[in-house]
Amino acid sequence: MNSQQHIAILGSGNIGLSLANGLVKAGKCKPQQISLTRRNVSALTKFDEMGYFTTDNNLKAVKKADFVVLAVLPQQLNKLLDEIRPAVKPEKQLVISVVSGVSCADIRKQLDMPVQVVRAMPNTAIAIGQSMTCIATDTATPKNLNFVKSLFETVGLTIQINEELMTSATALCACGIAFFLRSIRAASQGGTEIGFHAHDALKMAAQTAKGAADLLLQLNSHPEQEIDKVTSPSGCTIAGLNEMEHNGFSSAMIKGIKLSAEKAGDLYQGS
Repeated sequence: MNSQQHIAILGSGNIGLSLANGLVKAGKCKPQQISLTRRNVSALTKFDEMGYFTTDNNLKAVKKADFVVLAVLPQQLNKLLDEIRPAVKPEKQLVISVVSGVSCADIRKQLDMPVQVVRAMPNTAIAIGQSMTCIATDTATPKNLNFVKSLFETVGLTIQINEELMTSATALCACGIAFFLRSIRAASQGGTEIGFHAHDALKMAAQTAKGAADLLLQLNSHPEQEIDKVTSPSGCTIAGLNEMEHNGFSSAMIKGIKLSAEKAGDLYQGS
C-alpha cells in the first residue's frame, strides 16, 4: 500500500483486528490508513487510541477505502453488502472477503456490480502471525491477487488455490485449528494418565506437536519419512501408532474434515 491508500475492515473481530495489527507491525501501512468497523464500537477504543479510524458506520468506512475487507459471519453478509452498495466503486476498489462459504460471484451478485473480489481464508493463528491463509479469485487481476497475498503474508503463510477448493480450505485450515488442538489435548490427557501433572503434560504435548509441524515445514519433509525415523522394529512408537489406527485415529480425522467441508459449504446458502 502506498501512503495515500486506505483499507476498511468491516467486522473487526479476531480475524480483522489481527490482520490490522499484522499490517501495521510489518510496516505495510500506518494505523491512520485503516478503518475498523464493529456494531459495538466501544470494543475498539484501544484501536481508536492507537490511531485507527473506528466506527459503527460501514458505509462511511467504505467511502474512503481503496480496499474493503469483508470479515463478518456468512449470515450477516447480505445485509452488509446491501448497506455498503451505494459507496462501492467497482472501477477503483478491491473487495477482499474472509467470509466462509461465499464465492466471489455471490458477492458480485448481491452487490449487483462487477467489482473485483479476492477470497482469503485465514485461521485463528493469525492472532500470533502464524496463519495458513488460502487465497483465490475468479476475475481479479494478478496484481490484485498478489497484493492480497502480500497483506496476509504479514500474518503467516499463504497459498493460492482454485476458488472451488475454498470451502475445502475452510475445513482443513480454519476448522483444522480445532482438530489439531483437540489432538494435542488428547495427547496431554494421555500424558497425565501416565504420570505427568496436567500443566506439564500440556506443555510437553504442545511443544512436541509444534516440533513435528516444523520438521515438515522447515525440512520440506513428508510425515511418513519423519515417522520412520522414530519407529524401530518391535518398538514402543509403532505399538502406539498401530493401537491408535486400530481405534480409527486417521479415519476419524479424515471423516471429520470431510463433514466440516460439507457444513462450511452450507453456511451462506442457509443464511
